[in-house]
Amino acid sequence: MDTAGPQVWDDMTVEVALSVMAAARTGHLVVCDGDGRRTGLVTRARLTAVRNGSGYTDRIRLRDVSDGGSFASPPAPSNPLVSQAP
Repeated sequence: MDTAGPQVWDDMTVEVALSVMAAARTGHLVVCDGDGRRTGLVTRARLTAVRNGSGYTDRIRLRDVSDGGSFASPPAPSNPLVSQAP
């Protein structure tokens, strides 16, 4: 998954995150913790599913969206200087 894109804090609500996505015309957001470290990606499809769920409230934050498919961890950066043995 592409790790480029708008970065948001994990305390942002689902509704605000969907608004940011719409304004940025993107299908995902890079989620960062309070220290500015990337913690994952969240997609529009996932947030829409959460919002349409029976347990949704306007207080649900990105960090509250559990690991059950909510965040796809960004891939580890590749190092072109390190070669792999065949």
